[in-house]
Amino acid sequence: MRVLVTGGAGFIGSYLCEELVRRGDQVWVLDDLSTGRFENIEHLPEITCIIDSTMNQEIVRDLVREVDVVYHLAATVGVQLVVNHPIRTIVNNIRGTETVLEETCRYRRKLLITSTSEVYGKGSRDVFHEEDDRVIGATDKHRWCYAASKEIDEFLALAYWREKRHPVVISRLFNTVGPRQTGRYGMVIPTFVRQALLGEPLTVFGDGQQTRCFTYVGDVVPALVTLMNSDAVNGQVYNIGNNERVSMEDLAARVIERSGSASVLRYVPYEQAYGPGYEDMRHREPSLEKIAQAIGYAPKTSLNEILDIVIADMRARIKRGD
Repeated sequence: MRVLVTGGAGFIGSYLCEELVRRGDQVWVLDDLSTGRFENIEHLPEITCIIDSTMNQEIVRDLVREVDVVYHLAATVGVQLVVNHPIRTIVNNIRGTETVLEETCRYRRKLLITSTSEVYGKGSRDVFHEEDDRVIGATDKHRWCYAASKEIDEFLALAYWREKRHPVVISRLFNTVGPRQTGRYGMVIPTFVRQALLGEPLTVFGDGQQTRCFTYVGDVVPALVTLMNSDAVNGQVYNIGNNERVSMEDLAARVIERSGSASVLRYVPYEQAYGPGYEDMRHREPSLEKIAQAIGYAPKTSLNEILDIVIADMRARIKRGD
């Protein structure tokens, strides 16, 4: 199969490319390297990489014409990047997805779009289902522009399905982690692990009681491929994640313990980290019932296993000077 992966040089995208190559697919990558790194895919000589943006409609059209299916992962992501660059976040995410939808619809290529658990906003449920109502913060809180832009992506994609029967499926990814991920834009596990291995204090934002569920990238990628290969999921939205909940305080303590670090915790108010008025979700756990019924998905990797993998990778990166 001939496959286009937008954002293929990013963290998740590079693992997806590895899996597609392993399966014998011919892979093209479109990535502007704004947050991705060519080093993530340079070990895959079979891939054709085009360094450009999904907002370049001519490039997108030329690539879509040559492939059978498209995975759209390209997006502006990361709390720090979103807060600091809201215009870039909104324009890149919405216009890029609009372009990809237009061209995949033109050539009738199935499209998988990766969305985010951020679309659940400030919801107070313990577990989030795909059909739940959403509550997003005020428009003067730039922290929510990423969630809002991805909501528009979802609305537009599902409109293409309803109005034009364009085959599209949406995956809402919860916190996905693994080697190659960096803490550069606010990703918590690589940040904690690097701080612990360097003997620095681990920066815990707020009171540290907010909880998240972390999913290993090696569990996420096969689910994306299975969704792409199933016609029965077209026009649907699926959570992909893990149900093992942990508070940020406990996560930091676990990183210190498993890395053998002597680091301590340092609590930092949200306002100090991201500016006044920053808001966060207290809890974020996915319901996995729908995707389990659709494709038999179940995460296999525990949080402790994830941490051990990331710690080993980060040790090697620090030793190399990365």
